[in-house]
Amino acid sequence: QVQVEQSGGGSVQAGGSLRVTCVASGNSLCIFDMSWYRQAPGKEREFVAVIDRRSRTAYSEFVEDRFTLSQDNGKNMFFLEMNRLKQEDTAIYYCKIRGCDGRPNWGQGTQVTVSS
Repeated sequence: QVQVEQSGGGSVQAGGSLRVTCVASGNSLCIFDMSWYRQAPGKEREFVAVIDRRSRTAYSEFVEDRFTLSQDNGKNMFFLEMNRLKQEDTAIYYCKIRGCDGRPNWGQGTQVTVSS
């Protein structure tokens, strides 16, 4: 079983930066990849970005080179650095760790609020 803990996020003015962190733990931990999703009020959860254990990444179009994924393999930590934030980036951001068995494990969510 994979435990997922999120931290970071917060409030910032438009144009600012924030980082959210995801840490995976568990016995015999085997991670296939890690993804970030977000859910804005009144909207469905949407995909933001994904990184695999070889640090290959993919981003949604709305990211527009503003966000960067990285990881510390040794500590099973994953980071989403968000720059040039816009008001429409306001949402709860969720980390999803996919185990080598294909099962998804979700974090508790982290609020990101961008004001004008």
